[in-house]
Amino acid sequence: MDLARFRKKPVLGILRGIPHDSLEPLLDAVVQSGLETVEFAMNSSGAGGLIKKAVARYGKKLMIGAGTVLDLRDLKTALGSGATFIVSPVVVEAVVRYCSRHKIPVFPGALTPSEIYRAWQTGATMVKVFPARCFGPEYFREVKGPFPGIELLACSGVTSENMGVYFKNGASAIAFGAGVFRKDWIAAKKFHMIRQELQSYLEKLPGIPGAAGVSR
Repeated sequence: MDLARFRKKPVLGILRGIPHDSLEPLLDAVVQSGLETVEFAMNSSGAGGLIKKAVARYGKKLMIGAGTVLDLRDLKTALGSGATFIVSPVVVEAVVRYCSRHKIPVFPGALTPSEIYRAWQTGATMVKVFPARCFGPEYFREVKGPFPGIELLACSGVTSENMGVYFKNGASAIAFGAGVFRKDWIAAKKFHMIRQELQSYLEKLPGIPGAAGVSR
């Protein structure tokens, strides 16, 4: 993962439960939208194979990582499949420390100030605040008060309408999943709807003060 590239467009798409026969048209839509970073959840069927296929075909256009990495076995599968960054819903210290030691970007999940600080001290690249919807954007401003140097990624409940508020309150990046990569759209092969929804996020980025590193 090229972190400088991610910081210029700090938006992460979460892919979970994607049917293998939908992978290529879905990622075609992602590329066409301008989104550059996606993760495949490791608790999806055949996640390793999806990552491997995605990297082989789209690895030059997309930064492809693995999410829901909960142990070293998941980590080994993800990295062996070609994932270039790692995301977790919680702090798995063995995973974070391994990634930090081997210079692999890692985004562990945390919610409370104690968890966020622990994740950062363990070696997080950014701390994924999850589920962000529970406390909302203002929570980020409160956390950044004592921890101005900790980078935060907002995940859960982030929409194209409210993402600007997250950035203004201290988020360095945002992530979204099922609200954009909707199962009904995928089942109906409405990949153009997904492309349009992704574009609605990306079109707003340049005008958001506080979006870390966003090109203007």
